[in-house]
Amino acid sequence: MAEAALSQAHSFVRAGLVVGADRAPALVSGGTPVTVLVGGHPLPTTASEEAGRRALAVADSVEPDETLLVLLSGGASALLAVPADGVTLDDKRLTTNLLLRAGADIYALNTVRKHLSAIKGGWLAARTRGICHTLVISDVVGDDLSVIASGPTVADASTFSDALDVLRRFGGDAAFPPAVLDRLHRGVSGALPETPKSDDARLARTTTTVIGSRRDAMLGAAEEAARSGYHVIRLEAAVTGDARTVAAPQLQAGLVRAAGLPGPVCIISSGETTVHVTGSGKGGRNQEFALAAAASLSTVDRPTVLASVGTDGIDGPTDAAGAIVDRSTLSRAQAARLSPDRFLSDNNAYGFFHALGDLIHTGPTGTNVGDLQVILLA
Repeated sequence: MAEAALSQAHSFVRAGLVVGADRAPALVSGGTPVTVLVGGHPLPTTASEEAGRRALAVADSVEPDETLLVLLSGGASALLAVPADGVTLDDKRLTTNLLLRAGADIYALNTVRKHLSAIKGGWLAARTRGICHTLVISDVVGDDLSVIASGPTVADASTFSDALDVLRRFGGDAAFPPAVLDRLHRGVSGALPETPKSDDARLARTTTTVIGSRRDAMLGAAEEAARSGYHVIRLEAAVTGDARTVAAPQLQAGLVRAAGLPGPVCIISSGETTVHVTGSGKGGRNQEFALAAAASLSTVDRPTVLASVGTDGIDGPTDAAGAIVDRSTLSRAQAARLSPDRFLSDNNAYGFFHALGDLIHTGPTGTNVGDLQVILLA
């Protein structure tokens, strides 16, 4: 994103900062080097905090007649981390991890993140005296600008009370760090300023545009499938909810749409599911989705294959983008003495698919627009 922006406007850029999950090549704008930092993902690190503070410094440096151009993509919530007063990075990291394991969706997760941060929830733009324009690649179902990357440059409608409600829904007060609870309670009492709202004058010169989303991934997949001779069906409704709960119904919805159509057929959907971690295994939401769909797929009366992948090439804390299942998955698992139900109950989809050789490895793609499911029927 930075390279594309610099190719178009390098002569106007006097300073810049790029933060990613991996080391990127040095960038230069009109002779002025652009600082490149590596932050942590999916959980923030001390490098994420350094990156966040550097980002605030860049925002502070913008003059009233200048523009701050912010390029955001999925993952920025972890890559830019500036703990609010009274909260440490470890407090935020533990809270984030607990919420993720409890199955909190991105809306709930980022409601809490914004109220524990000095950069999210509009605070980055509030530090800017000039114009602030943000271009966003969305990894959030619905493209809610206040949720993507925890909305560092847009107004935040959520409140301290909302954040406290999230903690109570996903574990209860006792599960979270005392400093986090203290800050949220002080915010609810009015002792702390709320995140900037829509009528905040500091955001009056701020605009935001979504330039990429899950629909672009679906369109790219559909075009490739059509070129390969498939009849393409797109399921536009976002795939959300618990991965193991929605997998079979999503497969069935695709099969219903494909009923009566001659092969080959390609059914495409996208979205972002969640996983409630109760086991001690390893996996991600796409691998769990695929494993949960295996039983239903084994009964389909025509050759069928399903793949679910993260468009960023990273599914949970694993080196796989997702996994693939077909009508032979259960029989091959039985031959290998693998119990799908046992692996599923232990949240160990990675172990299951690794044993069968059915993990999908793409490597990090550098772009995150959520998850993509593809079903092929002969």
